Amino acid sequence: MKETINVNIGGCAFTLDKDAYERLSGYLADVRNRVNDPTGEVMQDIERGFADIFAQALSSSMMVVTLAITEAAISRMGKPEEFGPARATATEGEPKNRVENNGQLRRSRTDRSVAGVCGGIAKYFNIESSLVRLVVLLFIIFGGLSLWIYVILWILIPEE
Repeated sequence: MKETINVNIGGCAFTLDKDAYERLSGYLADVRNRVNDPTGEVMQDIERGFADIFAQALSSSMMVVTLAITEAAISRMGKPEEFGPARATATEGEPKNRVENNGQLRRSRTDRSVAGVCGGIAKYFNIESSLVRLVVLLFIIFGGLSLWIYVILWILIPEE
């Protein structure tokens, strides 16, 4: 029995087995490191390409995207090297999982519990999202922070 992961790729929901998810995540991270894409449009197009390939490969929405389907999709999309040279990676003093926010506050599409507001704030300040969620919850309960502020942020902060 394999672990499966539900993901949103190019605006479509898919279920990937763990191996396929890890392979696709690594591929997209490598491509993201090679593409100069401050607006995120190129990565959205690449994700839509994967979504189209996965939708064609699956006969039912209940099917799981396997490693073989992911490898076939990657071969159709092209090697990461074809997207350009790799940019400099994290330095030795900097953590390797550090995420660039490009100075823009955006609601997270991947790290969300409700609307992605806390995930986006966490990514912007480069801190753990569960810590942001805990602080927001404590402010709502004890600090007088209204749920209306969360709803307003939900409306005002654009999605990634």
